[in-house]
Formats: sequence, structure tokens, C-alpha cells
Amino acid sequence: MLKDQLMLTLAHWLAGDFSNQKQAAENPKDYPHIRVFFRPLPWDFFEGIGFYSEQAYDYDLWSPYRQGVHRFVPQEKQIYVENYGLKDGILYAGAGREQDILKTLTPDCIERRYNCSMIFEQEGNLFRGKVEGNSCFITRNGCQTYLVSEVELTQNTFASLDRGLDINTHEQVWGTATGLLRFEKRQSFAEEIPGFQGFS
Repeated sequence: MLKDQLMLTLAHWLAGDFSNQKQAAENPKDYPHIRVFFRPLPWDFFEGIGFYSEQAYDYDLWSPYRQGVHRFVPQEKQIYVENYGLKDGILYAGAGREQDILKTLTPDCIERRYNCSMIFEQEGNLFRGKVEGNSCFITRNGCQTYLVSEVELTQNTFASLDRGLDINTHEQVWGTATGLLRFEKRQSFAEEIPGFQGFS
């Protein structure tokens, strides 16, 4: 089915170890060197395709500043990706790189982040994703904000822009002000995706 092929393509492209080293080297004042890992979860975790993700500064990979779990939900012309937080994330730091740590992650360790799902659509040779609505609330610096997140994904690149806007004034409170973070894939984990062997 078309939606299954679409979902597998998105998963295949997303699975990997990404780095913005090139961007950071060209403009170190505005862009720190960041690593992003999207590691496929076993099929039985969600009875479908899922990922563990973490983002960390390259100099401190054991202390990720963002971790999450993501469940793919296929729809007719788009992929709905549910987002989950970890109840005790420090226990799973490094799971993006170490499968022995990833194997300790179970469904009872996560909780759904409602109104924070991403919606992906394919546009030619890339996928574009954005957070649903304006109700993914995050408190930062004593201010309640809503998340605006945009993602562009190709077979070998991942670009993202996350901003927190004040729920009353809609002014940016946190997030990058210098444009998309641009990552290149260093290593693919696509062979770990359930059903990958049938992918073509």
C-alpha cells in the first residue's frame, strides 16, 4: 500500500546518526556542534515502527539535552508521529549509540506528550514535518510557550528549527534565531527498522 511505502521511506531516511559539524565549523559563533540520533525500536515496542531519539553536544554525548520516543501512525497521504517523553531520561542516556542501553527501554518508561505530535508529508525528494497546532506547551525561563517545530528530511540530511513562542504575545522566547540547524547523516541505522528487508 502507498501509505506503508511512505512510512517505510520516512523511517529509512530518519534512522541514523546525524551531525551538523560542517555548519558548526563554518559558523561556530551561531551553531554549536550537535549530534542527533534516531534509533529504531523493536517492532513489539509499539507493534509498529517507532524510534528513540536523543540530541547532545558533540563534546558531551553522555548528557543529551533532549530525548524522546516516537511512534509512526500511517495515514493516507501523510505520516502522523506521536511524541513521548521519558519518565527518567538519564537512565537511557547514550541509547542512541548503544543498543545494550536501548534494550532496557520499555513502554512503561514513557508518557505521551499530547498535542506535540509531528505531521510529515512527502514533497518530491524530501519530507517536511511540523508540529500539530499551537498547543504543545513548554515552560521555559518562567514563561509558558508553545512549540513551533519544522523539519526537512532527505535520504542523507536532516534540518530542524525549533522555537518557543509566548502563548500571549507570540514572541519568540527560546530556540535558534539564526535559521535551520542542518545535519548530515554519518551512519544509517536503517537495517534495524522492522520490515526493512522488504523495503526497496
